[in-house]
Amino acid sequence: MPDRRPCQHAPSQWALCAMLLIAVAGCSRQPAGPGKPIGPQTVDVVTAEARVQPLGVEIEAVGTARANESVEVTSKASNTITAIRFQEGDRVRKGDILVELDGAEARASLSEAEAAFAESQNNFKRSRDLYTQQALSVSQLDLIEATLKANQARVDVAKARLADTIIRASFDGKTGFRRVSVGSLVSPGTVITTLDDASLIKLDFTVAETYLYALEKNLPVSAATAGLPGRQFNGKVSQIDSRVDPVSRSIAVRAELPNPKGELRPGMFMTVKLQGEVSPALLVPENSIVPEQGRTFVFVVDNGAASRREVKLGKRRPGVVEIVNGLQEHERVVVEGTQNLRDGGPVRDQAQAEQKTSS
Repeated sequence: MPDRRPCQHAPSQWALCAMLLIAVAGCSRQPAGPGKPIGPQTVDVVTAEARVQPLGVEIEAVGTARANESVEVTSKASNTITAIRFQEGDRVRKGDILVELDGAEARASLSEAEAAFAESQNNFKRSRDLYTQQALSVSQLDLIEATLKANQARVDVAKARLADTIIRASFDGKTGFRRVSVGSLVSPGTVITTLDDASLIKLDFTVAETYLYALEKNLPVSAATAGLPGRQFNGKVSQIDSRVDPVSRSIAVRAELPNPKGELRPGMFMTVKLQGEVSPALLVPENSIVPEQGRTFVFVVDNGAASRREVKLGKRRPGVVEIVNGLQEHERVVVEGTQNLRDGGPVRDQAQAEQKTSS
């Protein structure tokens, strides 16, 4: 009978077949031809030179113009207007009469108080003579003197009430619209007109707290408004708030702008520019900065290779940024092509290549 035992050579045949398949697969690979790079591929980039240039912080903000002095003219007591002594838009001096109120009652009260005071004076003189003759005690004389002083105080009060019937300008300025007429009954808080001193404009605006180091009194500012196109108004910082707003993280600043011709009006919306102190700084284009996890880097090109280097940033202005640490003057940094770069990878500077070709 034929032998039915399994073949002992089957495993070795399968192994042989596997080795043949691997060999065939290996032979199917084509070796890299001449001129084909085996290492990292060269990346085309554009670089710029780090240069030391004068840099001053430029701050832009928006603010609201306010008058140097501004009040709403009102009456201290309820009364009737008997005369209006100003015209709308008048320039008035401090102390000029603006409005007269009915003073008949105040004058009567003053006359009554003055009569009582005169009687007290005469009574005090007689009592003092009696005291020297020891016909009057000290306590009685003191009581008469106290009555004299009380009547003197009533005269002063009556004079003050009479003075309140005349409303005067509290400072030099320009009156606004008249909001009452002769015969109007006004009460405390009723606005009769407005008075503004706009010879000097106070411009209030806010600045981000990151610029706090650059803010100081007397810092020059320039301002403009859409209402007066093509005009620029120059002034200086007069006050800086003592607190930073915890919500907006900004600080309030006030500048003063001379306004001798009265062209600027209180309430105007204005744009502001501040120029900080100018000093030398190492500058590179903003496009060269590569932020990563709260740190900042640049790619420095040297001998055809790009190395990633951590840097510390300083001041900024549109398009450029100051490098405080991590870079030297005249070193070249990549400004285009950073997204394809790896630390130590080969690069070809297109800008330098074009310069060589043109030369």
